[in-house]
Parts: sequence; C-alpha cells; structure tokens
Amino acid sequence: MLNKNTETMLLLGYDIGSSSVKASLVDAESGKCVASAFYPKEEAPIISKQAGWAEQDPESWWGYLKLATADIISKAGPAKADIAAIGISYQMHGLVCIDKDGKALRPSIIWCDSRAVPYGQKALEALGSDWCLEHLLNSPGNFTAAKLAWVKENEPEIFGRIHKIMLPGDYIALKLTGEACTTASGLSEGIFWDFTTDSPSGKLLDYFGFDESILPEIKPTFSVQGRLSKAAADELGLKAGIPISYRAGDQPNNALSLGVLNPGEIASTAGTSGVVYGVNGKVAFDPQSRVNSFAHVNHSATEPRIGVLLCINGTGILNSWVRRNIAAADMTYPGMNALAQESPVGSRGISILPFGNGAERMLGNSVAGSSIHGIDFNRHGRGDIFRAAQEGIVFSFKYGIDIMEDMGIKVRKIHAGNANMFLSPIFRETLASVTGATIELYDTDGSVGAAKGAGIGAGIYSTATEAFSTLQRLGLVEPANDCSPYMEAYQRWLHILRKNQADDLRYIIDNQ
Repeated sequence: MLNKNTETMLLLGYDIGSSSVKASLVDAESGKCVASAFYPKEEAPIISKQAGWAEQDPESWWGYLKLATADIISKAGPAKADIAAIGISYQMHGLVCIDKDGKALRPSIIWCDSRAVPYGQKALEALGSDWCLEHLLNSPGNFTAAKLAWVKENEPEIFGRIHKIMLPGDYIALKLTGEACTTASGLSEGIFWDFTTDSPSGKLLDYFGFDESILPEIKPTFSVQGRLSKAAADELGLKAGIPISYRAGDQPNNALSLGVLNPGEIASTAGTSGVVYGVNGKVAFDPQSRVNSFAHVNHSATEPRIGVLLCINGTGILNSWVRRNIAAADMTYPGMNALAQESPVGSRGISILPFGNGAERMLGNSVAGSSIHGIDFNRHGRGDIFRAAQEGIVFSFKYGIDIMEDMGIKVRKIHAGNANMFLSPIFRETLASVTGATIELYDTDGSVGAAKGAGIGAGIYSTATEAFSTLQRLGLVEPANDCSPYMEAYQRWLHILRKNQADDLRYIIDNQ
C-alpha cells in the first residue's frame, strides 16, 4: 500500500544522458507515466579537443533539464503541485569538479573519454592487480578516479581549486538542492570504493594523492538526500522542499527500472551497443577484468548486491550496417526479420563475428573486428546473412553471460525493454534458447525508473517490490523445446572466434 493516499501524487524522474536529458512524471498509485519530455531534440554536443577526448558542459545538462521540466509541467497543469519526490539517473563514470561556490571548474570528462587509460594502468601496476580486484573489484582503468589523476597532473591550477568532485548525477542533485553528496554505488563506479572495508579506499586515494575531503558526503541510494531549494524551484517552476530521494548510474537504474534486484536476475539492452547487467549475491570479480563490478542500488555490506556490467560495442550497429549495405534500399527491419525467418537456426552454416565497433573489453580490449564465415555462393542468400548477423550478436551476449556464470551468477531470467534488437523474434528466441533463460519484456525507461526509485527513497513505497508491482510485462519468451541446434551454431561461432584470436596472437608474436 502507498504510504500516502492520494490519486494525484506524482513522482518526477530525470535521466541525465550524454545525448539528452529526459524527464518523466509518474503517477505513484498506477505506476503509469503521465508526461515525459527530453532535450535537446538533436543529440547533445560532445566537446572533443583531441582524439579520444569527450567532454560536456555540466551547465548544459541543467539547461536541458529546465526545458524538459517546463515541458512536462505544462502538460501536468495544476497537478505539478502534487509532485512528492524527485529521482535522478545519470551517465556513469563522468567527472565534475566544483569549487567552494558549487561552480564547475572545467567541462565534465564524460564516460567515453579515453585520456585517463595510462593513469589507470599505472595505478593497476603500482597497487597490484590482485589488490585492485580484491578490494575495488576492477582495474582503475579509465574510470572517474583515473580521470581526476589526469586533471591533477595536467591542470594543477584547476586541481588546486577543487572543493568536491562529483559524478554527473551528483552535480544535478547539487543544482537541485544546493548540497553536495554522493552514494556508495556512485563511488564504486568511480573506483573509489573498497569493498573489503565498505568505505572509500584510503590506499587508492593515497596513491593518486587525493585528500578524502574531496569526496562529497555519502548518503544511501534510497533516502532523502536533500530538498529542492527555493532558487532551483523558482527556476523550474516547482514548489520548494520536494525531496530528492534517489540517484543511480544509468545501468544500475535501468536494472531497477526492469525490477532487477535479486541474484541471478539480468537486465539487458541491445541498441547500437549492447549491455548485460547481472546481479550477484556475493562480492566477486572476473580475474581477467572482462566485465566490471559495482555496488548495485540495493547493495549493503551485510546483504551484498553486486551489479556485474558487460558492455558489447558490436551489437545493433552490425544489424544497421547489414541493412545499409546488404539489404535492398527500401527494406525495413521487419522486412529483414521476415526474410531471416526463412533461414533455419544456424543460418545454413554462416557465422558472423559482430565486433566491428572498436575494442571489446570482454575480449581483453582487443579489436577483433567483424567478419563473415562460411558463405557458399550457390546456397546462401540475404536471409541467411540477416539471420547470421542476429545470431552473431546473440552469441556475443552468450559469451559474456558465460563469464558472469563463472563469477557465480546463475542466469535464469533476463529482463529487457521492448525496443531495438529485442523487437526481433529471432533475436529473442535465439537468446532464450542459447542461454536457457526466460526473457521478460517490459515497456519502461530510465526516467520512469528514477521516478519510482524516488518513491522508494521518500517512503511513498514501502519496498521496491511494491514500487514495481505495476510494471506490466508485455511478453514472455521461453527457450525452445530443443535447444541443440542453437547450441551447435554457438559452438561453431565460438570455434571461429577462438581461432581468430589465436591467429591474431600468432601474427603479433611473429611481427614483434
């Protein structure tokens, strides 16, 4: 039962992405989204002064947020007075540096910026791989701590003026409340969190030369983390005092949006790139660091919930490439799917490696490339290639899920939004059959999940189960009765992948 009995109680969720900022108003009782908007309408600009750099002005996020808010409250009308809580989802791993007045000292170094890789590698070597994995669950890599190390060395004047460092969601919360705070989940995604002490890592901070005072106050993910200030309320056209009661990175929040909170549950997306995000019930890591592990939204020291994140760069981008370059000029994705259905499981022996969108972390950060294998000019047609492309994408998911299984995550159920590659019956059926997992499809998004998260944090919902009890399942996909054809196709694909990796290694050795 809701803790406040009013039909018009609304929850406001923000999703701060690198492409746009989306806002949604959710009716707390029905769980339905009553208004949503996003800005900018074209993809937000990313500043790239050098190759591999990616920055955004944090103030631009606030500008987009104000526009999106104005749009949804114009739709809500007088009901805007019934907004009871605000939640925030945000692009992960970004760095925002603020001074004592809360002003950003430089553009945010965002998630896809790669300049900090050498700093993370040096930290890994100095601290030791075993220590980093056991304590941080990850290599320092290219995450927020390494980005701050870059600022310290290359912009010492700015570093000396830093009062607090923040993630993008922390900055938006600061703009809303005037208070600087963060979460343990956020610090873990920045690789500042020591899971053995359940506190910020003194050893990591000492290595980089960061004073712990640079970190904001830590508050629970689901809690009243501050209240909407009068200044922010005036800018947004809302009433002051609304609690900001939830924040999380976009992938943990996407999992929450799909009701993924328990060990063995998985959330997945498959757009241009693909994400598989599983929940582990124990603190564990991949010894080869092919996946990343962070504190999930409901993690605690006594009841661990570790979010294991697998990102695959070559996903829907392969399907779109096939459409542009192989399909007929006027063929739609549903048309491609229909033609692919005429090809049997295994695509008559064609296998496609989908890794044509840069280095793949789960393959040891190698650039494996995309390639097509087994074409017979006398037997194969477009439909076989269309199917093989989708199967190749699914098999890359299976490869990553096997890594998660080795870490102790027993995958039985996959939650996904009914969008992108999950709109394809072949993709869904192949994924269910090759993993043995049931797929549940839902209609939800990050801003709606953030709104419901705020309802949990404000005590409007007594539990997460209650908050997502209204989440409507749109479809259910079970594994095939006979999964052996899918597994045979996967084993053939896996053999080709391993052979290619071995050939690449021999080439590197021979040309050293």
